[in-house]
Amino acid sequence: MRPKIFNRRTAALLAALPLAAAAWLATSPSPASATGASTPAAVIDYLHQISGNHVISGVHNKEPLSNPAQYTAQAHSITGKYPGLWGGELGFTTADIANRQTLVNQAKTEWANGSLVALTWHMCKPNVSTCDFNGGINGASLSGSDWSQLITNGSSLNSAYKAKLDTAVPYFQQLKDAGVPVLFRPLHEMNESWAWWGGRSGADGSARLFQITHDYLVSKGLSNIVWVWNVKDTDQNGGSGGVSGFYPGDNYVDVASLDPWVHSWPGSDWYNAMLNVAHGKPVSLAEVGTVPTAAQLASQPQWAWFMIWSEYLTSANSTSGLQATFNASRVLSQGQFTIPTGTTPPTTPPTSPPGGSRTGVVTGVGGKCVDVASAGTANGTAVQLYDCNGSAAQSWTVGGDGTVRALGKCLDVTGQGTANGTKLQLWDCNGSGAQQWTAETDGHLRNPQSGRYLDAPGGNTANGTRLQIWDRNTNPWQTWHLPT
Repeated sequence: MRPKIFNRRTAALLAALPLAAAAWLATSPSPASATGASTPAAVIDYLHQISGNHVISGVHNKEPLSNPAQYTAQAHSITGKYPGLWGGELGFTTADIANRQTLVNQAKTEWANGSLVALTWHMCKPNVSTCDFNGGINGASLSGSDWSQLITNGSSLNSAYKAKLDTAVPYFQQLKDAGVPVLFRPLHEMNESWAWWGGRSGADGSARLFQITHDYLVSKGLSNIVWVWNVKDTDQNGGSGGVSGFYPGDNYVDVASLDPWVHSWPGSDWYNAMLNVAHGKPVSLAEVGTVPTAAQLASQPQWAWFMIWSEYLTSANSTSGLQATFNASRVLSQGQFTIPTGTTPPTTPPTSPPGGSRTGVVTGVGGKCVDVASAGTANGTAVQLYDCNGSAAQSWTVGGDGTVRALGKCLDVTGQGTANGTKLQLWDCNGSGAQQWTAETDGHLRNPQSGRYLDAPGGNTANGTRLQIWDRNTNPWQTWHLPT
């Protein structure tokens, strides 16, 4: 629904797979039949699990909303598989808005059949109820004074914008009641100025409107939304180096996504920019024209899904190309994965009883204990694996405040780092995010600030193996047994 330019790069960028991710490539998630009621947390957790190993196939279904599965059906007729992600549009014309119930009914069906549900919204200008794409969305820029009013609570434009959000609330509520988490991508491609909401960098720019959107819909009780932030691989506004100026913040984003329309496949600059801005959150290709090849997906293994944009399914792709990708071992389509039901929260605070603490050993791969090197108490002392010996260096208190402590100090991510491979150390307890840990029910120990997990490098069980943080995976060296 907007101008898109194809300058396809023919050479795939062959980057090395992270060690911890590569070791899981041979293990496929269990097949699915249908998907029951679930939660955003369960979806996000699953995206973490597959990142680096697998990628979910997706196809968008643009207007008319009266036929909300036409491109999904095309994909099935070509590949023999239904995409693992169904994309839909909330609409902007009078006719399409009148068919939102048809859209929601289809979303429920797709989820029940085992696909993720993603919604995009080409929203008309705040003070216009319905519109044509050109003039109402594309090329409908706001003046500086109008923008200032829009992001000012209680102003006429701000109220009009929230009233427009209100029109979608009943449909999100239906999906919530049905147990359907929604990958919602509002204000997409916000680093480019083709739409009225885009092209404004900085704290009072496009990112601020994303924050307002998030807070307003959350205030309506819509706890079923997975918040997908989106940019385009444009050369505007600093290109890949400027994306951080549009990022709303970790408290507002669950997935960071890219639309590679300028180059068709992201260069390493864009791939790395998305990983850096995401701070350990999943990343995805929210819109593509030409389907990625298996080699391309292997070269950039962290993409959690790709979504082919509607008519580009046939106009920009060959039958053989689509079939090759949909049948690639890395690619998951409907029936090839299961989202947890979410009946049990995927994470629990490491406390028992509530507000209390537990003290004892923390054991991991090979039955080794988490150990403070040489029982040192100096800031920066390495935290490692070692034979269990009952010493004070292996006595950890898992506290109700989210810390894990030994020898009067806290388990700490060095330098408050967020990158894979950042080492762990002992440090004075200071309340920082580098010292916060969340125990998950399957034995993973997560550092929320980085979005990464306590990890023994490559599963090494030698005494003195220094521990690190790494992307979530199902290798046994990310399973930890806490004090009971």
